[in-house]
Amino acid sequence: MIEKVIYKKKLFALIVSGNYRNKKGITFFTPDSASQQFGFMKHKKGHIIKPHKHKKRITKIFTTTEVILLLKGTLRVDFYNQKQKYLFSKILQKNSIILLVHGGHGFKVIKDVEMIEVKQGPFNIAKDKVKFNEVNEKKIKIKKN
Repeated sequence: MIEKVIYKKKLFALIVSGNYRNKKGITFFTPDSASQQFGFMKHKKGHIIKPHKHKKRITKIFTTTEVILLLKGTLRVDFYNQKQKYLFSKILQKNSIILLVHGGHGFKVIKDVEMIEVKQGPFNIAKDKVKFNEVNEKKIKIKKN
């Protein structure tokens, strides 16, 4: 399953559940214009992906996006608007992947996690991240699909 998390017509996140499968070939979940992209590939034994390299080019990136691959456990993702106001939360299960695009976000580990985070670099914590207080647990609203 692929889920778009949208708030006020803006894509905040893209979630692909761990049980997503395509019949064959390559399926990209993100548009070609996205500054960070990910997709799913399924090929039969013996399939060859031709050797290739990526060209050097200058690209402008206005905000850092993150991809989190949840290998194990359960993770709550809390979404915030640009003014750091809590909006809602989503629950991720193991083997899910999420692309965080707009707004703010925080996490609470519900069941021990192992995860991989991918983001654009180079990363400078002083220039790329603003930390703020998390939402009160009593105000958590889990948004269903």
